[in-house]
Amino acid sequence: MTREIAFTKGHGTENDFVLVPDLDGARELTPETVAALADRRVGIGGDGVIRIVPAASAIEAEVRDQARSARWFMDYRNADGSFAEMCGNGTRVFAAYLRREGLETADEFAIATRAGVKTVRVEGEEFAVDLGPWRLTDPMAAERDGFDALVHVDDGDPFSALSVDLGNPHTVLALPETVDLAAIDLTRAPVVRPTPARGTNVELVRPLGPDHIAMRVHERGVGETRSCGTGAAAAAIATSFWAGQHLATPTWTVDVPGGRLRVRLLPGQHVELAGPAALVADGTVTLP
Repeated sequence: MTREIAFTKGHGTENDFVLVPDLDGARELTPETVAALADRRVGIGGDGVIRIVPAASAIEAEVRDQARSARWFMDYRNADGSFAEMCGNGTRVFAAYLRREGLETADEFAIATRAGVKTVRVEGEEFAVDLGPWRLTDPMAAERDGFDALVHVDDGDPFSALSVDLGNPHTVLALPETVDLAAIDLTRAPVVRPTPARGTNVELVRPLGPDHIAMRVHERGVGETRSCGTGAAAAAIATSFWAGQHLATPTWTVDVPGGRLRVRLLPGQHVELAGPAALVADGTVTLP
């Protein structure tokens, strides 16, 4: 038996997604279906899959509770079919879809995610998203040593790194000047010690100048991607922390292989991500 699934393809700084509208909350997306949709050879292809569904229809009670303030739930799945809490670039693409379809018409609105309600603001052709509160995973070790993890990339010596939680897990390492960011092999997942219980996204960061960094990322359940919104936020937070200047430099420019993002560090340990979102194709796909 085959199934026909309507989709929209979109990306935020080339972090790309397959969006599946489920406006009546009746569609089930199995991990196998998600992996097939995200497959770049036999499916549509994407770093993840986003189901657009009413928050009130979500399986998770904590998401249904968000329906009081957010009509639509960004049901985000990694390319391998696994569930994820949220995706920073995905929130902007999700918001662009809601606006295009007239599902949200205000210049500021809320969306539901597994990491809580996120507020989106339209900024001309771009979108800014309050990603919510962040925290250092091990603040005592971070304050004492400046890091709380070791990351093995390639087969060389490990790098010191800092773990940052934005509702999803990140491990950020700053490369020394002697290491070429572009030359790092990310075809294999970096090995993080201690091993995070939920896995982790790993961000490799190189300072470019005041308030300006470059980043590459290996995402859990996906591999290297052209961009990661929450990863860009984590990279800015970690770089600010290492510089001892949290909120002294509230706005950071983050260059990723797929483009440029802006990160604002807000009072109350909130962080905002801003950048473009593009919807590039609509269609249907038939899956077995």
